[in-house]
Amino acid sequence: MIGISRQSDYAARLVLHLACLAPGTRVSIPEISKTRLLPAPFTRRIVGDLVKAGILSTLRGTGGGISLARPASQISLLDILNAVEGGVVLNACLEGGKPCIFGGGCLVQRAWGHATDLLQRHLATVTFDTLVGESPDHQQAHLQRAGEALQPTRT
Repeated sequence: MIGISRQSDYAARLVLHLACLAPGTRVSIPEISKTRLLPAPFTRRIVGDLVKAGILSTLRGTGGGISLARPASQISLLDILNAVEGGVVLNACLEGGKPCIFGGGCLVQRAWGHATDLLQRHLATVTFDTLVGESPDHQQAHLQRAGEALQPTRT
């Protein structure tokens, strides 16, 4: 199976959480972890990657927290994958200028390259303002789900 890592999925959920809030709103890692059902230690690590990439900003102290470093309309799923995964390629032969052992005439490499280009172009068009706008009930669903997860189980 080809798929994204758990880290990339969590990073997208974290950015989506912030995109659902009013611009400039700062929240804590524990709040995001609780609401989005993400492990806090993992969330801290992801925040670090997203800050380095200029997607998030942090402020320490009272009134501090995490916020988007730029508008949600300027953050795409491709940005998240570039920050967390170091890019998107469908075959190792396309990574970092590694030469194909079959040379430039490898038809399979060309096909993987074309598919990678299509995927990258598509992911670049999927911005977080669009994702938020597609589901006005999204934030409420996560808040409800987080509340359910925190309820003690009855036996």
